[in-house]
Amino acid sequence: MKPRDLLLALAVVVVWGINFVVIEVGLEGMPPLLLSALRFFFAAVPAIFLLGPPRVAWRYVVGVGLALGVAKFGLLFIAMDHGVPAGLSSLVLQSQVIFTVLFAIAVLRERPRPAQLAGIVIACVGIVLIVLDRKLSAPLGALLLVIVAAGFWGVANMITRYAKPPDTLRFMVWASAVAVVPLLFLSLLTEGPTADADAIRAIDLSGIGAIAYLAFGATLFGFGVWGCLLRQYDASTVAPFSLLVPVVGMSAAWVLRGEAVGPQQAIAAVLVIGGMACTIIRRRSPRPTETRELMKAAA
Repeated sequence: MKPRDLLLALAVVVVWGINFVVIEVGLEGMPPLLLSALRFFFAAVPAIFLLGPPRVAWRYVVGVGLALGVAKFGLLFIAMDHGVPAGLSSLVLQSQVIFTVLFAIAVLRERPRPAQLAGIVIACVGIVLIVLDRKLSAPLGALLLVIVAAGFWGVANMITRYAKPPDTLRFMVWASAVAVVPLLFLSLLTEGPTADADAIRAIDLSGIGAIAYLAFGATLFGFGVWGCLLRQYDASTVAPFSLLVPVVGMSAAWVLRGEAVGPQQAIAAVLVIGGMACTIIRRRSPRPTETRELMKAAA
């Protein structure tokens, strides 16, 4: 990977890791579903008018908008609003890798590699350790919501694999637009129009900054750059960088929010990240040109 692209990959990792702390800041003055709706509104508008149509079937755009925008982020924001801290959220949410592999086995009939199966078991042990941690301050029900959110992220990953969008940024902008109306409707239904109106009237600079970061940083910059990197390099080259997201997330939560990490949670983090590494890191097979060069060298 070129030095410039390496720096871009690391920048995305940092932006996505700090994203969880920013969500906590935004939730201090705004209901979770409303915050999520505003995040996707500003990620979509005015970008949809500048980028043009998504260039994939609309069923895929709608599917990702509902699975990723409404279900995954809606549940994540609700869980964090109910007490799951930023660092822990960044870690548990990465169990989406487990769901993605399992869905690929069930739906695409992919044959799992032994390393993938071992990784799933290791990561699941880490998740169980988190759930059984008696010193954990997060409510169990809210923690389970993060796991369900990770499952919906896996669903969104499967839909994206079917869609194969030629432009990830354009695809995500339109998926963001799909998510806005359902999130606003659910917010009005469950959080109430009074609470939503009060939150918008009372919004301060920290709230505005949180929405801007989530919309333009985590969504447009993050997915835009990540999509460009995936078009230039093999997935096996780019994907391992995602392992650093919970590391950055937990570090940022510790530095910026004072979120402590106990011994059991630290062991669980190592198991989850290690398990994810087993599922996404594979030996790179030589390309045809490289194979020919090796054959010539051997001759």
